[in-house]
Amino acid sequence: MPTPRFIIDTDTASDDAVAIMMALQWPDVEVEAITVVFGNVPVEQGSVNARFTVELCGKDVPVYTGAARGLLRKPTFAHWFHGPDGMGDMQYPAPQRPPAEGHAVDELIRRFAAAPGEITLITLGPLTNIALALLREPRLAEWVKECYVMGGAACTVGNVTPAAEFNIWCDPEAAQIVFHSGMKILMVGWEHCRDAANLDDDERAMVYSFDTELARFTIDCNRTATQANQSLFGEPGLPFPDPITVAIALDPAVCTQRSMHYVDVSCSDITRGMTVVDQLGVTGRSFHALTSSAMAVEGNDAGGNEPNVEVCWAIDVARWKETLYRTIR
Repeated sequence: MPTPRFIIDTDTASDDAVAIMMALQWPDVEVEAITVVFGNVPVEQGSVNARFTVELCGKDVPVYTGAARGLLRKPTFAHWFHGPDGMGDMQYPAPQRPPAEGHAVDELIRRFAAAPGEITLITLGPLTNIALALLREPRLAEWVKECYVMGGAACTVGNVTPAAEFNIWCDPEAAQIVFHSGMKILMVGWEHCRDAANLDDDERAMVYSFDTELARFTIDCNRTATQANQSLFGEPGLPFPDPITVAIALDPAVCTQRSMHYVDVSCSDITRGMTVVDQLGVTGRSFHALTSSAMAVEGNDAGGNEPNVEVCWAIDVARWKETLYRTIR
């Protein structure tokens, strides 16, 4: 069986770093490249954080710098959650290797074109790099073997507005392009890192007791995120949306319920970034009995929206945590 091949697109802050580390440490997986986008931190800081994480794991995966802002919007960062450096202000040393030469968008197109249907894409930040690549080369959608998107919130509350999750909110126009590209996508929403999926006080202490460099890094770089999650959202501990997404890519059985749906992204002010999941298939029905006159005037028939995104609805919390522990012991 061929070795699974990954490319990770990330706005590297503390939970992204742990997710990258998990992929790099997992046996029989090859992370071929990391592409960086703005989001949690400016793109230059995200590159620093990604390169530091790669070196911490003793790897030499190339890290490419990508988009510094959204397609149409100015960047907004999550310093309020991850700290100004995105890594809990732990003052980690600068990485020794510079960014790889070339732009992230060019590399995404080049690498997937060279191996169509062979490489899995994992996105952990805003989808700007992927959208830009698709705008230049629409065939990217069919070249990607499958894409795991950490983003959105399926029929639930958001974490940056009541309607939206941060990654999608940062660049909803990019998310709209990616979701409607025809790419094979599994959307892993923010909701899966909440409540029991958090690492609580005892679990964080247990991880620290592994007494490995990677275990200590897992907890230390997320100290600001832990405090913010507890104080802002009333959660029990450390949230790990990006590591959960990577855990599903590494072990698909972590996702226990998934199904295809029509998913759109709102670009409107009040619901900006909302992932509108048609869970009940209502956009595939005819509403002519109720609104035939209005729809005739507007030329709007709701019967043509086919499922375009697979949605993760539930995870095995114990299995996700064991996947993490396996990579840091």
